[in-house]
Amino acid sequence: LKAGSPYTILPKVVIISIVDFTLFDAKDYRSEFQLLEARRHSRLTDRLSLHYFEVGKLPDTIDRENELELLLSLFKAKTEEDLEQLEALEVPLVTEAIEAYREVTVSPEFRELERLRADARHNEASALLNAERRGEARGEARGEARGERKEREKWQKVVEEKDALIAELRSRLN
Repeated sequence: LKAGSPYTILPKVVIISIVDFTLFDAKDYRSEFQLLEARRHSRLTDRLSLHYFEVGKLPDTIDRENELELLLSLFKAKTEEDLEQLEALEVPLVTEAIEAYREVTVSPEFRELERLRADARHNEASALLNAERRGEARGEARGEARGERKEREKWQKVVEEKDALIAELRSRLN
């Protein structure tokens, strides 16, 4: 944006997030957010919106006329059978999307990317487990050290009380 230019010439920004988990406490699978002033609830701009689609909330039966739900169903599909059921609806847009998906997934580059992603997920899980174990070990060591320190303090107090009692008895005997 050049100095002095109005913000209205900026292109509209739409952020779309398709998630396979429940994100919002709402029944609808679709949520749209815009920037609002926190107290007055006035909109800052109409040039930015965030759209969230929770595929787990899609209806079980999809209307073949609803292209949005059909396309989102592609993200919900987990098996080849799921894709075949969507293909059977014979909706050109969905058929094209499935064909493009199959074409991409057979490429060596895609398979290598998927292998790398799987490796990264395994490595992350291993690293988290390892960090958790180290944290538990440190916690146990600190707990043992505190326990030993408290035990020493307890016995130190017993010795001090004993010494004080002996000193008092000696003073009475003298």
